[in-house]
Amino acid sequence: MNMKRPVRKAVIPVAGNGTRFLPATKAMPKEMLTIVDRPVVQYAVDEAMQAGIENIIFVTSRNKTAIEDYFDSAPELIATLTRSGKTVQVTQLEKMLPLAGTVSYTRQQVPLGLGHAVWCARELVGDEPFALLLPDMVSYGRKGCMAGLMELYEEVGGNVFAVEECAPEETSSYGVIGVGRSVNHGLEVTGMVEKPKPEDAPSNYYLNGRYILQPEIFDLLASQERGAGNEIQLTDSMQKLLNVQPFHAHPYTGRTFDCGSKRGFIEANVAFAMLRSDMGEDIYNSVKDLLDMHEKTRVKAA
Repeated sequence: MNMKRPVRKAVIPVAGNGTRFLPATKAMPKEMLTIVDRPVVQYAVDEAMQAGIENIIFVTSRNKTAIEDYFDSAPELIATLTRSGKTVQVTQLEKMLPLAGTVSYTRQQVPLGLGHAVWCARELVGDEPFALLLPDMVSYGRKGCMAGLMELYEEVGGNVFAVEECAPEETSSYGVIGVGRSVNHGLEVTGMVEKPKPEDAPSNYYLNGRYILQPEIFDLLASQERGAGNEIQLTDSMQKLLNVQPFHAHPYTGRTFDCGSKRGFIEANVAFAMLRSDMGEDIYNSVKDLLDMHEKTRVKAA
């Protein structure tokens, strides 16, 4: 078995209901909420393409057509902008539009968890390794997280995923790995567990939502029993695959914001806004002013 075949396809699950962002997500997919002026899902697509991915596979559900429309052409809008002389905006829209035939969609009809969502993409992925990017997890650093993951995959093959360190008391919020010896630019993975209690966690390295997996994972997901949250957990099937195939972890040196939470979403907006040349300094000064105001209010209240 060749376990270093090129990774050409990426699966991006976008079928979730986004209940933590109600009422906003009553009318729009959570993946279309914007970080500054780009929807969350755009960051995942850009990261995949920058890492050399050629085809994007979205796993959708009902009421997600806004995502399909977003990654489609908009000739009326382009014509209006062109007539108005807004060439910068036209260039931006044309640049983010995927090439024809490079984006596919499949449905997850029943919300049975991440493992089931990945399994729904099996026919489009076929018998080849694939990348998996969870769009809620937005990476922030000099280099995209998936690009670093691809570099590790080219060195070791098999199955790889990105990890970051969390505070030991926070392990119950994540999938956590057991760590073996260092290998090239990564770590050997000895085990993994979904949302362990701090006292049971094998380490404080957590899965940050970026994976490269071999296609054998689909057979395991097909028969996977429901686990945590009464859902089909991807981590459970990866644990079984670990018994027969190697897994390595890429410690990501940037930071990942969990934009599925309100706190992470707001933090991401502030962080990415401060990176912008057209607003970064103003946002930085505004944050400082808000912190000063908050401190004065807190002191008065005390």
